[in-house]
Amino acid sequence: MVIRPVKHLRYVAVSTAALLALSACGGNNNQSSGDSGSGESLSGQVVVDGSSTVEPLTAAAGELFKEQEKGVDVAVGTSGTGGGFKKFCAGETDISDASRPIKDEEKALCDKNGVKYSELQVANDALTVVVNKDNDWVDCLTVAQLKTIWEPRSKVKTWNQVDPKFPNEPLPLYGAGSDSGTFDYFTAEINGKEGESRTDYNPTEDDNITVQGVSGAKGALGYFGFSYFEENADKLKAVKIDGGKGCVEPSVATAQDGSYTPLARPLFIYPSDKGLQKKQVLGFVEFYLEKNQEIVEAAKFVPLTDAQKATAKTELDKLKAQ
Repeated sequence: MVIRPVKHLRYVAVSTAALLALSACGGNNNQSSGDSGSGESLSGQVVVDGSSTVEPLTAAAGELFKEQEKGVDVAVGTSGTGGGFKKFCAGETDISDASRPIKDEEKALCDKNGVKYSELQVANDALTVVVNKDNDWVDCLTVAQLKTIWEPRSKVKTWNQVDPKFPNEPLPLYGAGSDSGTFDYFTAEINGKEGESRTDYNPTEDDNITVQGVSGAKGALGYFGFSYFEENADKLKAVKIDGGKGCVEPSVATAQDGSYTPLARPLFIYPSDKGLQKKQVLGFVEFYLEKNQEIVEAAKFVPLTDAQKATAKTELDKLKAQ
């Protein structure tokens, strides 16, 4: 597991401007959203683990929350969605980041250990297939072509094996590890069954390794969350996806309107009831949802739709009523 204090250079640049934007949206800066109106300063640690896709968003939320509550440290790990749920259901973390809903077997583990939780959607994502900037032969791939590349026991090693019009260029592959919710989602949507994938690729829970690998080889291809492409658009090229109705590029608009199919997906956090009994954890979750639009935009994720915002507000009200 990688534990990162929330000090990403990407967010240092935006934190001051974003904090001003949060202040302008209302609220008393002298009072935490989680202090129940007492003016009490919060302190302690918020322990988060899980999805590497959601990690930058939670890290951004933690960075901005610390500007408001200097006594709170938000520690964010990246064990992957599955790895994060193992720790969460063992009671080791306060919040689990997830790029897919919790599975039945994970629910059973939480139940067995007496861990109760809430599911909160915090953003949308356009799972993005990327190639090297110097790749000048592919702009769009069909789901069938992606399956040809990624299906179990695939023997595809060069681009011309995907399409004879493509060059005889080696095709090194980078993607999510098997503990990742991104791996689960991608394999289900592309290969037709969750967890079914060729194994001779470069798996990782650290999306920066995929960035390095794809940017370092002309014929390389990989996949990860949209925010990582946004952050590395100077090094990578996003591939449009044809889900049956023509080529569609990954973007905020196409993820929200449903046209980027089948790789648009929701992103979640799962706070435990025990975690929410800690004032700093409840304060952080309230902040995360109340200021979600500003946090999501600052971190370059895909915002919630109006309907999703309404659902999040309902869930936040339930948390406050506990």
